[in-house]
Amino acid sequence: MESIAVTGGRKLSGSVDVSGSKNAALPVLFSALLADGEHHFDNVPQLRDIVSTEQLLAALNCESSRNGNSMRIRVAPPSTPEAPYDLVRKMRASILCLGPLLARYGQARVSLPGGCAIGSRPVDLHVETMQRLGAEIEIEAGYVIAKAKRLVGDRILFDKVTVGGTENALMAATLARGTTVIENAAKEPEVVDLVHYLQTMGAKIEGAGSSVITIEGVDELQPGRHSIVADRIEAGTLLIAGAITGGSVRVARCEPAHLQSLIDKLRESGFDVHADQDSITVEEAQSWKGTDVTTAPYPAFPTDLQAQFMALMTQAEGTSVITEGIFENRFMHVQELVRLGANITPMAQVAIVRGNRGALSGASVMATDLRASASLVLAGLAAEGTTMVNRIYHLDRGYENLERKLAGLGADIKRVNAG
Repeated sequence: MESIAVTGGRKLSGSVDVSGSKNAALPVLFSALLADGEHHFDNVPQLRDIVSTEQLLAALNCESSRNGNSMRIRVAPPSTPEAPYDLVRKMRASILCLGPLLARYGQARVSLPGGCAIGSRPVDLHVETMQRLGAEIEIEAGYVIAKAKRLVGDRILFDKVTVGGTENALMAATLARGTTVIENAAKEPEVVDLVHYLQTMGAKIEGAGSSVITIEGVDELQPGRHSIVADRIEAGTLLIAGAITGGSVRVARCEPAHLQSLIDKLRESGFDVHADQDSITVEEAQSWKGTDVTTAPYPAFPTDLQAQFMALMTQAEGTSVITEGIFENRFMHVQELVRLGANITPMAQVAIVRGNRGALSGASVMATDLRASASLVLAGLAAEGTTMVNRIYHLDRGYENLERKLAGLGADIKRVNAG
């Protein structure tokens, strides 16, 4: 099993490019199911979750091929619109094939999904959405079984903001008869990116990026070409990598507006951060102060950067209060940061971090989920000695060549076979 070895103490410097967004690519790739023919996608990251998506699409009679970060998907009707357990269990985003299959073929059989164990992420909202659009649904033997002659537009009001639920509703509604209005819709850039491709295919959608999205159903869609938006979470992780080492790092080929909440918190902590049209630079800092953070839906501070920011706060002067407002079980990285010497007190949805520059020492740690993996790598950059991050298959689900990018900035980091 592979691990990542990080020897701390080096200030990072230089420029690094951001890859395409995993969280944007997955729904966009699944949206191809809405139109037969050949779809072309650019800036697709090379990740385990993308491979899992290709495998699931292949099971649905789609052919895919890759040339670097470009991908072609040829869609044809499947013999059975079914997403089997063996494929879906690897990745929670697999539930996103429910809406397209149901809208396109009038039926779908989708296994209940797997993914990171960071808390309860029920499929209830996805199921209720399809029912609002006229589908009959049963949960049987671990599968969501849905049927509808044709979906019919309706008003969908989410009790809480849900990115996946919004994306599934969007895809299903594009081929529904009549008008669908999604209220309390997710505003995330990844949702907007999905809308851009759906519009390229011929969907009639207004309001993307706001809390109310209106979809006028059409009879059919056509395949098109689309470039995946930059990964704001990778960009944020790389910025924090520069910050935690006291270095100067320019993160290029990103969308600064998508990271305003992180930029604000870095500045509040004492970092000099500059943003231009497509890059963000964090400047060298001798010290920084503890800063409180609460995660919430976009445009607030993202839950997917909470663990990384916590690692940064272990090196701050003073105390930080980190509040997790999205998932109830997203502090599993705390005990691993403590193994490195961090002073953190977790209390349900709140963690108290008492910063101390230089307090971290290298040790062997275990990655518990995707973003926790990144936080441990970042902590290793600031720790004295060598940190061995194990179970990095989580990291490979969501970061394209992270260790190579960090090494390019001067980090002493390498992938090793732990045996």
